[in-house]
Amino acid sequence: MYLGKSLSAISALALGCIFTTAGMAQGRQLTTEDYARAEKFMNYNVNPLVYHSVSDPTWLPDGRFWYRDRGADGITFTLVDPAKGTKGPAFDHAKLANALAEASPAKHKVDAQHLPISELAFEGATVVVTAHGKQFRCDLSGAGVCTAVATKSETSAASPRRRAPSDISPDKTKAAFIRDYNLWVRDIATGKETQLTTDGVKDYGYATDNAGWQMSDNPILVWSPDSKKIATFQQDQRKDGEMYLVPVTNGHPQLKAWKYPLVGDKDVTMIERVIIDVDSPKVVRLKMQPDQHRSTICDDVSCRGGSGWDDVQWSDDSKHLAFVSTSRDHKQEWFRLADAETGDIREVMTEIAPKFFESGNDKVNWKYLSKSNEILWFSERDNWGQMYLYDLTTGKLKNQITHGEGNVTQVLAVDEAGRKIYFLGVGKEKGRDPYFSHYYSVNFDGSGLKLLTPEDADHAITSSLDGRYFVDVYSTPTQPQTTVVRNNEGKVVLEVAKQDITKLVAAGWVPPTPITVKARDGKTDLYGFMFKPTNFDASKKYPIVNNVYPGPQTGSCGGRSFTASHRDMQALAELGFVVVCIDGMGTPFRSKAFHEFYFGNLGDNTIPDQVAGMKELAAKYPWIDIDRAGMYGHSGGGNATAAAMFNYPDFFKVGIAESGNHDQRDYEDDWAEKWAGLEVKNPRRHQQLRQPGQPEHREKPEGSSSVGPRNDGQQRAAEQHVARSRCPHQSQQRLRPPDDPQRRSRIRRGSTLYGSTPLGLLRQKSCRRHTA
Repeated sequence: MYLGKSLSAISALALGCIFTTAGMAQGRQLTTEDYARAEKFMNYNVNPLVYHSVSDPTWLPDGRFWYRDRGADGITFTLVDPAKGTKGPAFDHAKLANALAEASPAKHKVDAQHLPISELAFEGATVVVTAHGKQFRCDLSGAGVCTAVATKSETSAASPRRRAPSDISPDKTKAAFIRDYNLWVRDIATGKETQLTTDGVKDYGYATDNAGWQMSDNPILVWSPDSKKIATFQQDQRKDGEMYLVPVTNGHPQLKAWKYPLVGDKDVTMIERVIIDVDSPKVVRLKMQPDQHRSTICDDVSCRGGSGWDDVQWSDDSKHLAFVSTSRDHKQEWFRLADAETGDIREVMTEIAPKFFESGNDKVNWKYLSKSNEILWFSERDNWGQMYLYDLTTGKLKNQITHGEGNVTQVLAVDEAGRKIYFLGVGKEKGRDPYFSHYYSVNFDGSGLKLLTPEDADHAITSSLDGRYFVDVYSTPTQPQTTVVRNNEGKVVLEVAKQDITKLVAAGWVPPTPITVKARDGKTDLYGFMFKPTNFDASKKYPIVNNVYPGPQTGSCGGRSFTASHRDMQALAELGFVVVCIDGMGTPFRSKAFHEFYFGNLGDNTIPDQVAGMKELAAKYPWIDIDRAGMYGHSGGGNATAAAMFNYPDFFKVGIAESGNHDQRDYEDDWAEKWAGLEVKNPRRHQQLRQPGQPEHREKPEGSSSVGPRNDGQQRAAEQHVARSRCPHQSQQRLRPPDDPQRRSRIRRGSTLYGSTPLGLLRQKSCRRHTA
């Protein structure tokens, strides 16, 4: 399930449905000026007011790194050398701008303060840059001369094909790409192309990136360290069902169709693992049955969107391939080792999780240590994300590496010679926000755990290629970034930047208020943010609106680093609301029990936690009017909003369900089968996503739907049939400005904070989407 960044469409719908009432509650009708003031706090308005942020620092092989430093005058590409303790412009920006302008065919002027560079490398006085999709070598030792890097273009007259996305070999001499469902390789120096496979056909092609819900032309593969072999797969979708899409156009619509397995389908995408010897070329099929199109962490075989293959790793000598196979329901993992020459397979170890297995948070954390014949393995078997060391020969556990409360989230570096792991963790520092990320080191034997980032903040870490240094960007939701470079012992060796929010504060920005409330059980702490109008008046009463996303793969509030805009929550608050987000039980980054709280019961949607938290806040703050409570959310948040309206109609007076997936059986197979279990059908064709051994549902009329085992006493949103009727007078409806009286009257009839029926609200929302 995709949790996108908050769209302005959400704000538009909120403006159209509930803002008017909030203004009336304060004794006046909201105006166009009110909406304009609120819009000032949207991300596209406040983000440009923050200077000297550091994001995506890029380490170079020589131990330096560069980043983009955006200041009041523009962008400076900055080069940092931790060993020398120096920082400065990476090159002469004016000279490079002039050289790029001269090298471009149309000789267009290039702004030195806004260089259109997407990639950057250094070769002495020569800078290699990618600008406007083309690569240039720029000698800046003299006046500055840029030369386009010559390649054999596939758009030439001799070869009219457009160049396909490719994956470059470690030695930078070859590029692997897909053509006509087969894998090819191109010699980068000569442009010569060689076909590696020949039996790929439609829906049964090689290295295919298609998970149903996302797809690309990028090849999914892993090069061997010696650049002589490729590990990939032949993806079998021949029996998969299809998804159809008809884009809304002013002319004849075009039907789009692609393979898209659904929950419960008998036939789903499978992969047949292969190793390809590039020079021969020769295809070695691994001696095993087809594998599930799964990964140990995300709902795709590759978690990086067509960039690499997360659960596959080569040995240092390129003779063996380690990989992890995942069961269809994500409960069981098999660590396997393949002989690259013969295709023989050895199963080393397996792990079964009662509900679902994950190998980390947003990163696969297991590692194949071929030199020492060991495996670093991630597991949540003791209720927390921990690292373990296994013997590769016997498959037996040697020792547990990390212990205690708190999770290892991402292993960023491994020092095999020094037998030390460097990892990000959460929840390990008592008295701090459990979502704050810190960086640690620990020895393979579990000794010597050391906190490398002591500040009480959220730390974003980028480790150097050799592991000697790391960039530490730390901040909190209320305090801006500080960026430093530390060595691998945690000592600060260079201060890099401090984020400047002077202009942001001058524009009236105020930070959110971190909140802590109790969950539905009255015991578990939940964390989130509260947003109030910048002209807040404690003598007034404010409706409370909850921006929800139930997970289970993420939560409502997002990260804990500093950001000028938390989606549209502050903008919404400006119109007379208290807006909150609360990370409920069933979301990640806490204990395993916390994360799997409503496993198999997706209709829970964390709503009991949201209600409990909102009531607690209202009891604490008399300016919150709990009798006027609303909720909105996108995708899974739309589903949760519908659940809230159906299950708590006396509490939630308004809900905006944006693009909600209200029946998980209509979503791709991998996501729902991981979080709710495999679908079970009883003899009367009542379909469920239910775990064996759990109680049967009460019988319902044929044609009704449900997702997951029913929690008696709580009717689930996925069991409801949200009306999809055509809007009345749809052809006459138009999206009107907020101060248009016809629009206001229509909004007040269908959506107020004073007691419209939930179904009426959802139908009104559906009509609004058609006309917008």
